[in-house]
Amino acid sequence: MDALQSQSVTFKVFRFNEETDYLPYYNTYTLNVTHEEVVLDILNRIKWDHDGSLSYRRSCRHGICGICSIKINGKAILACKSRLFDLIDIFGTDLVIEPLSTKRVIKDLIIDKKDFWEKHAHVDPYLVSEIDEKPTAEHTVFPHQLEQLMEADYCIQCGACHYSCPAVEINELYIGPAAFAAAYRFTADVRDEGGMDRLHTVNQEAQGVWDCVKCMECAEVCPKEVNPIEKITKLHNMIFEHGIAKNNVATRHAVGFAHSITKHGLLDEGELVRYSEGNFGVLKHVPVAMKMFSKGKIVLPWNMPKADKLDEIRKLVKSSSTAKF
Repeated sequence: MDALQSQSVTFKVFRFNEETDYLPYYNTYTLNVTHEEVVLDILNRIKWDHDGSLSYRRSCRHGICGICSIKINGKAILACKSRLFDLIDIFGTDLVIEPLSTKRVIKDLIIDKKDFWEKHAHVDPYLVSEIDEKPTAEHTVFPHQLEQLMEADYCIQCGACHYSCPAVEINELYIGPAAFAAAYRFTADVRDEGGMDRLHTVNQEAQGVWDCVKCMECAEVCPKEVNPIEKITKLHNMIFEHGIAKNNVATRHAVGFAHSITKHGLLDEGELVRYSEGNFGVLKHVPVAMKMFSKGKIVLPWNMPKADKLDEIRKLVKSSSTAKF
């Protein structure tokens, strides 16, 4: 049997009770942890052995229910799934334990997820279909049709991606990556008949997929590897494929990106800005453009290079694109 490995770790734990506290504070605990322990074990030890008033959510302990999601040093995790030694390798032996959203705290590590569930419900996260109330046979879904869901149905609604998203943090209207993953999951389902309504919902400015900032944080923190940003990109494509994309900066940015790759095989960042925002809109970016030019980050239009094997790149773009720009 392998020897039990242990290490001393300092934990700063976020504390706040909305009924009694004016400001949050942190309690510090130094504990010896073993290589077998996960974060939930530490929360239990702190509650049972040090402070019984510490509040947090827990349930299945198998990484399925998603209820124990919190943040460690700013990174969203499932407390029941994340090994302490893995976190120590990343952050060292000083770990800060906080709720998913400090501005939505009810008590300690427990938050009010009302906004998450409201936005999730906004995309109709269920199959919309006229069905026979007394069917005589199953509605068969073939393996290749199931693969179209791209494992979006693995989402456990833990909220890790939602409360790690900077767009959600600054924009109260933004629906968020978890809801978008759900919108894709049901729109891609061959049994569903409500896809167009969902696409119109996620196509709206401010709340929809075009306000994604492509930071990839949702993909980084998802404990089930749903990869929400991949589903957001798929929703972009669906919106174009159904011809309902609106003419705005975000959609022109997507079109300009495709045009640049087709023309050069490379991204012409200067032309992309002009294409997206227009000749007058680009003027506000001139100071930044000058700095980028001085550092060799952008080139003048007539000096834009071409990629090697440009013909092959163009064939790939043509064969893979189904969007109606």
